Amino acid sequence: MHLQKLVINGGKKLNGEIRIQGAKNAALPIMAAAVLCGKAGEKVTLRNCPRISDVYAAMRILTYLGCKASFEDGTAVIIPENVSRPEISDELMREMRSSIFFLGAILGRTGRCRITLPGGCDLGPRPIDMHISALRKMGVTIKEEYGALDCRAEKGLTGAKISLSFPSVGTTENIMMAAALAEGTTVIGNAAREPEVADLAEFLNRCGAKINGAGGGKIVINGVKELHGCDYEIMPDRIACATYLACTASAGGELAVTGCRPWDVESILPVFEQMGCSVYTLDDKIFFSANRPLKAVNPIRTMVYPGFPTDAQAPVMASLCKARGTSVFVENIFESRYKHVAGLTRMGADILVEGKVAVIEGVNRLYGVKTEAPDLRGGAGLVAAALAADGTSEITNIQYIDRGYEEIEKVLSSLGADIKRV
Repeated sequence: MHLQKLVINGGKKLNGEIRIQGAKNAALPIMAAAVLCGKAGEKVTLRNCPRISDVYAAMRILTYLGCKASFEDGTAVIIPENVSRPEISDELMREMRSSIFFLGAILGRTGRCRITLPGGCDLGPRPIDMHISALRKMGVTIKEEYGALDCRAEKGLTGAKISLSFPSVGTTENIMMAAALAEGTTVIGNAAREPEVADLAEFLNRCGAKINGAGGGKIVINGVKELHGCDYEIMPDRIACATYLACTASAGGELAVTGCRPWDVESILPVFEQMGCSVYTLDDKIFFSANRPLKAVNPIRTMVYPGFPTDAQAPVMASLCKARGTSVFVENIFESRYKHVAGLTRMGADILVEGKVAVIEGVNRLYGVKTEAPDLRGGAGLVAAALAADGTSEITNIQYIDRGYEEIEKVLSSLGADIKRV
């Protein structure tokens, strides 16, 4: 896998229409939550699942746990009747960061769980302490040994009042899954408000859970005895949507995005408008046109939802490398979130990073170079910049990009980009 690369000849405008893939950050926790639907003979059908490597990794975990799981044409079918193993092998845990979601689901289903610490992109410390302290409040005893967590709820899980010190998406989702079948009521204060959290709650409610308030700062979960299967459609991917808009802003051209939810990207669209792009939304469509030259924007501050998402920072930064004037980013979520800057500066971008702040002085030209994707979104940023560069770029380490984008080269080729996977 690691030998593949993307070869991009820049300078071609993008024009056309794309349908946005299902959301990676909604699909993975919902796939984990399917483990909770343990009633005999029940099946969970998930439509609009993105064909990305993280989804395949989640399918391997489900199979390892004892579920029957198949994935075809964007539809995952999971039969979770025989969950026989309460642990996930180290090898599977290391394949993706989101494997931590399985903690709440397996605990909720079996009352015990053993996992090692997850892998994925290195974005600096992402402490799982919040997950651990929340689960302890629900009656779970947790031992940490040799890089593994051994969790047991000897007397079953019980509802609790849990106030989060930071509105962490992963922690909020893990508590929701653990609480769905727990005894009594769980209240999450300072909960994450991301649309993916609301999507997970909606899925669990369709399966018979009683969850109220998801999408707001306070979520109330009344535990139920059992959950059944359901047929559910995963929400569209707002970060993929932002990425393809950023690619179009970078390369120039006109793009129609269909099957999206414009209200999920409300914090990102004004940034493109400030650059001088025109944005028009209608129902589940975004009509976007990018005219040269773009104008600089500042400051763009990454925030938890409903603020500007940290995951959109790299692709949007790439589109500002040739904008007129000085753009400023302030990264408030992750520490190591500027790893793509080295690749952008090799292309000729003028970017200065000082702690959480990145200052981008617009340049007239970017040049094609050989570079590597540092992580998932940083890799997408390099693709966006390469589309606007003179000459040919080669981007390696694209296994990172494949974790979150469904065949990015086919999507961009369909719009007229000169990009191929080699």
